[in-house]
Amino acid sequence: MTAVPPPRGRGDTDTAPLDLPGGLIDNPDGIAIDVVQLDENTMELNMGPQHPSTHGVLRLVVELDGELVKQCKPDIGYLHTGFEKDYERHNYQQCIPYTDRMDYLSPLFNNIGFSLAAERLLGVEVPRRAQYLRVIMCELTRIASHLIWYGTSALDLGATTPFLYAWRDREKLLDINEVVSGVRMHTSFIRVGGLMADVPQEFYGLVAEVIETFPKLIDEHELLITKNPIFRERTIGLGTISAEDCMAYGASGPVLRGSGVAYDLRKAQPYSSYDDFEFDIPIGTHGDIYDRYLVRMQEMRESVKIIKQAFDNLPGGPVNTSDRRVAQPPRNEINTSMESLIHHFKLVTEGFRPPPGQVYQAVESPRGELGFYLVSDGSNRPWRCKVRAPSFSNLSSLPHMVHGELIADVVAMIGSIDIILGDVDR
Repeated sequence: MTAVPPPRGRGDTDTAPLDLPGGLIDNPDGIAIDVVQLDENTMELNMGPQHPSTHGVLRLVVELDGELVKQCKPDIGYLHTGFEKDYERHNYQQCIPYTDRMDYLSPLFNNIGFSLAAERLLGVEVPRRAQYLRVIMCELTRIASHLIWYGTSALDLGATTPFLYAWRDREKLLDINEVVSGVRMHTSFIRVGGLMADVPQEFYGLVAEVIETFPKLIDEHELLITKNPIFRERTIGLGTISAEDCMAYGASGPVLRGSGVAYDLRKAQPYSSYDDFEFDIPIGTHGDIYDRYLVRMQEMRESVKIIKQAFDNLPGGPVNTSDRRVAQPPRNEINTSMESLIHHFKLVTEGFRPPPGQVYQAVESPRGELGFYLVSDGSNRPWRCKVRAPSFSNLSSLPHMVHGELIADVVAMIGSIDIILGDVDR
């Protein structure tokens, strides 16, 4: 009986026999067979690997009874880059650009998660101004990430207009990234001990415009599909998962909150002064695709509220710690003091050395709990760095969601999870 060979690029040759439940195949012609007939009523369908321009390079092996999904097995690893080992091969500040590229749609959350973990190892306190600016930049990134999810998920279901609106509004947020860091996506703006630099004057006008205009723009987005009968038909009652099952799978973020659990690390374990701000935790009641959509739309509104509070009460002062173990000497001292010049040289070339110890620091990314477990042996590089990626745990709940649903609705359920495969594979 014929079976489907794995996609090329996974270390298998065209002629390698493959032992799968469907049987053994010798495929000398290199012809991919996407469907395997397991028995009279059941077939195995190969979905993917998908192109990177979708939600990432993911392969699903789906067992079908007619059009109903009996079983689904995600096959991951196509974007594996070895980030965790890269962290262990570089000093702490050199790790920041690697964090940008893990969850590449919300890089500032990766920045802040790693930086907070290193700062806890060091026992360093970040200035209040830097904490507030971190909050503003992260919440802007949360909105940008949710906009991409909103546009692409609607596009998965055949709605093209939301994607164009989402892209239009996300560009305004990327403009702010470019103003503060010089680049639009992988900013490396949040560093261990503070920020890359203080924000320029242009920043204030751009953020004030976001605060003023984005509530109305979010209204426009909701007007497009919230009450659209086709969208509601494709999302209400589909991909349901209970709060108990969410917690069993380790799901977090909008997936967990869509099932009615009001758990958000910004409130449960506040970091970077989040306890200074008033905001609500949106939750759903049914745990279906539609509830996860509503939660994310409301989260964008709550992010605007947080940004406004932080912006209106932005403290003055420095944006980097004064701790000499981390902070570089002032530029004018380097010209006049040999000790300052040597200190600057050693920090740049070798980095700092946290005392031996271990720490786990989690932040609330747009996809859920993003945690960094760092172990220091007293050297200038992490002895161990383990990342608790929300997309990985959330993806593990997909087989539960799709069981008993139509194959045509599987794409909608994948989109509702909002996975980033760079975050899954690492």
